[in-house]
Amino acid sequence: MVDDAPDFTLRQLSYLVTAADEGTIAAAAARLHVSPSAVSDAITALERVLGGRLTVRRRAHGLTLTGAGSRVVAQARPLLAASRELSLSLRSAGDELVGPITIGCYPTLAPTVLPPLLHDFGEAHPRVDLQTLEATHDQLEGRIETGEVDVAFVYDTLIPGHPRREKLFELPAHVLVAGDDPLAREPAVRLEDVVERDLILLDAPPSSEHTLSLFAARGLAPRVRHRTTSYEAVRTLVGRGLGYGILVQRPVNPASYEGYPVAMKEITPAVPPVGIDVIWSATQQPPARVRALVEFARSIRWPAPETA
Repeated sequence: MVDDAPDFTLRQLSYLVTAADEGTIAAAAARLHVSPSAVSDAITALERVLGGRLTVRRRAHGLTLTGAGSRVVAQARPLLAASRELSLSLRSAGDELVGPITIGCYPTLAPTVLPPLLHDFGEAHPRVDLQTLEATHDQLEGRIETGEVDVAFVYDTLIPGHPRREKLFELPAHVLVAGDDPLAREPAVRLEDVVERDLILLDAPPSSEHTLSLFAARGLAPRVRHRTTSYEAVRTLVGRGLGYGILVQRPVNPASYEGYPVAMKEITPAVPPVGIDVIWSATQQPPARVRALVEFARSIRWPAPETA
């Protein structure tokens, strides 16, 4: 009988992949909770078994993969994922979903998207460990492909990489004004009505680019008074009367963080809506618990536009 067992171990592959992701032996060791020498020795042993150099290790410059190393890492990822799923399946009872899901989410979407997932899906599947990562599109780049993030909820204007995707809902941007602003009594607001006023700009891509593009499409240039990466800071500054905002998400609370009333007004003529998508890997078959989360997200009755 021919022995088909490989001469390398899953642990060696795991150490190599982690070192490639972290960029240094020391960082990989810290993530794996082992000594740097254990990581280095495992990679050296793997190189000896496979008969080629997989990494270039320089003390001052970290670790980089050779061409062969890149191919080994790419092939190791699905093997490691399959081994983890095998281990989890042996600990599950029947069709019960078990294991971790890392959910990536754009920060301004988090208050809308995460609560029903963490609460409702979490209650339905108590042995699924839901972990969250709030990150902008550039920070999500590559993390779906590597498996660091299983599923993410993002705006459709900037999708990192080429994942599978499905639109969940869409909302047009609205103008946000203070509750005592005369425009708060209007049925809708034209961008021409606010362009000479002070804009409190949500300065986080793609929100800032989207806001400026709405004005540019009408040949207008807004006067930006303050920039902030915080959605709630925009609402708070608007509530205090320091300017107006252009936002997409629509909280039910008609007041700012400090309690000052604000009003959401539809833009006229209507502007194109912004889509919110769920994305997941196009190269790896997602486990059952990730597929279940995507199906659950599809089933939710997401918010629809309403005029405050």
